[in-house]
Amino acid sequence: MVDHFRILAQDSNSSARRAQLTTRHGTIQTPIFMPVGTQATVKAMTPKQVNEAGAQIILGNTYHLNLRPGSDLIREMGGLHRFMSWDKPILTDSGGFQVFSLAKRRTLTDEGVIFSSHLDGKKIYLTPQECFRIQSNLGSDIAMVLDECPPWPCERVACQQAVERTLRWAKDFRNCAEESGFLAAGHHVFGIVQGSTFEDLRRQCALELAEMNFPGYAIGGVSVGEPEPEMLAQVAMTTPHLPEDKPRYVMGVGTPSQLLKMIALGADLFDCVIPTRLARHGTAFTPDGPINLRNEKFKKDERPLVEGMDNEACKYFSRAYLRHLVISQEILGCTLLSIHNTHFFLDLMAQARAHLEAGDYTSWASQWCARYEGASAQSDFFVSKPLEVI
Repeated sequence: MVDHFRILAQDSNSSARRAQLTTRHGTIQTPIFMPVGTQATVKAMTPKQVNEAGAQIILGNTYHLNLRPGSDLIREMGGLHRFMSWDKPILTDSGGFQVFSLAKRRTLTDEGVIFSSHLDGKKIYLTPQECFRIQSNLGSDIAMVLDECPPWPCERVACQQAVERTLRWAKDFRNCAEESGFLAAGHHVFGIVQGSTFEDLRRQCALELAEMNFPGYAIGGVSVGEPEPEMLAQVAMTTPHLPEDKPRYVMGVGTPSQLLKMIALGADLFDCVIPTRLARHGTAFTPDGPINLRNEKFKKDERPLVEGMDNEACKYFSRAYLRHLVISQEILGCTLLSIHNTHFFLDLMAQARAHLEAGDYTSWASQWCARYEGASAQSDFFVSKPLEVI
């Protein structure tokens, strides 16, 4: 085992594992979900509320934070942890997802990406070297390499080019981290596997990144519009080619049941805006699936969102009151539902860790998904380990 990542238990019926990842700002127990704090804030929540929800690590974004307020200013203010009053680990994305999400505002070259700022149109040059400089300024515990995230569907020629750029940029980024002492100081850098739905390109990218010996690896280019079966297939075709003794992070996912399925495929870390974004639109997560509190049937519902769940929204407020806040567009509704949804995701990960330790993850996760998804549950992901990928 590598010094910073230790596997504590493994599931006998899938590739799921229980581990811990050590960083400069604390040890993370995995599997874990990371709330998204794109602009140095998890929307509608204070850092204290995020911590109380069970968060062990949060995510920030290189592209957005360098636009506002600027990474140099954050460095002058003592780094991102001090700036936002968060003393636990922080992972920062590279800006590679913005290659996909801001496709109409960027130009790709072999050296990097030229963005036209969505704020004022100003030209922004993001190279592997600049991407590293920004994340070094932020003081990230885990810094992601610059990558090219292709869209879905994607033509093979374009995907091959994205993989080649991603590999070249990963090497350049890692060299910067090595030469600057960033890695020696205990910061981690994760390589990102691209390749869309092309199995051979995923394998190529994973194997070449593994040769670069990163502290961890991410699976990128998923949840960009593809159906869930294809999303899961991309994870299944990638994890077997990543080092077993390094953490694996699936970027930008997912729903609660998707997380459990990806854990079974060997993934350790996840992030997604779903909990807080849907909270702002009146949706709350429950073990029986998400509910839309705008629906009339909740108008006189005195029950909590989830019976016995230990968060402020469930302990003190009824569905009827929360619906009133949503319908009235009261800010408190966004806060309480964000607290609940974030806690729901993190509590699910805590349950997953407990069942991995108990040795019954497969049966528990299958039953949990069956209840959450109803008749549409895809329990076949828990029957056996993923098929061998050649």
